Amino acid sequence: VDVFPDDILDLPPEREVEFSIDIVPVTSPISMAPYRMSAAELEKLKEQLEELLDKRFVRPSVSPWGAPVLLVKKKDGSMRLCIDY
Repeated sequence: VDVFPDDILDLPPEREVEFSIDIVPVTSPISMAPYRMSAAELEKLKEQLEELLDKRFVRPSVSPWGAPVLLVKKKDGSMRLCIDY
């Protein structure tokens, strides 16, 4: 049973909200190198990211903080995008 909808039709209106996260002064940004992926996995990742961008579920980031992503195979053989925080 697929419990995740393909589209969320009732997204709230976009709001311009400024926010910040207070960081301990001596903390340096952490950005981990991406995990290695096969060419097929990389193509699936690109497809999923393009779809999420088109649906405006995600947006590009210019943050110096970063976490690697990986694809995990689901029981039906499709791939799920995961972020390794």
